[in-house]
Amino acid sequence: MSPEILWGIDVGGTKIEGVSLRPGKQLEIISRIRIPTEKEKGYKHIITQINKLFRELKKKTGESPGEIGIAIPGTHDPGRQTIKNANTTSLIGKPLLHDLQKTLQLPVKLANDANCFALAETNFGAAHRLNPHAEVVFGIIMGTGVGSGIVVNGSILKGLHGIAGEWGHNFLDESGGKCYCGKTGCVETIISGPALEKYYQELSGNTKTLKEINYLHEQGSDAHASKTIYRLCYYFGKGIARVINIIDPEIIVIGGGLGNIKSLYTEGVKEAKKYIFNHSLKTTFAQPELGDSAGVIGAALL
Repeated sequence: MSPEILWGIDVGGTKIEGVSLRPGKQLEIISRIRIPTEKEKGYKHIITQINKLFRELKKKTGESPGEIGIAIPGTHDPGRQTIKNANTTSLIGKPLLHDLQKTLQLPVKLANDANCFALAETNFGAAHRLNPHAEVVFGIIMGTGVGSGIVVNGSILKGLHGIAGEWGHNFLDESGGKCYCGKTGCVETIISGPALEKYYQELSGNTKTLKEINYLHEQGSDAHASKTIYRLCYYFGKGIARVINIIDPEIIVIGGGLGNIKSLYTEGVKEAKKYIFNHSLKTTFAQPELGDSAGVIGAALL
């Protein structure tokens, strides 16, 4: 067992990724493995896949960990000791922490994948490069959904109910309609990728990906596309201003597919300025630097 090596697993909807790394001033990845989640086969199969990856990672690394961090697409309820708010619905209500510790035969630390994303970008990514001494960092994953996490003084803020940083399921506007969580008008129902694609389809009668919509907007060739991106920027600014008013982060890192939309960093920030409780907006908005492995790196840092 090598205590200086950190181990992490990121359980995604389509893939499970495992990593072992050696921390220091520079990120040193020792080994990394990915296998399919196959979530359609159910909860027990996901446990089997995690165990399979873990064994492969041990074999490839030639070491055995003393503990492991695991990022999940949901939240571990500290009261009920089960999973809640998970996009991979087969995890909901299950004692995942208990079952993983029993299966892997070692201590496990669970955290939401957006929290792990924020932790990784704070320690080794964009936030670290911009301000390695930042007190508060807010990390967002904007794609199929809207996930987010808060890092304070280098550590994830979990909260009493384990939901600290859950920006995506705060009320933003009635026009978003019903959310899968049971509430109406959540941030996720308005500025997630599918929500914006649906809005564009309702306007134009055409079906396009958000990447295509943004391209048409940048080309200035589609009024419906521009209206869709303006909607994104308006509601992003209005929603993120509430976050800034409450936790006042030095840096906000925007990951996921929507993090590549340039207008967020210009028009979106201009909208945020209208709603913050201050005479100016000094918060830095940044794109991530660790790619789609930020989650698994953050898991290892747990």
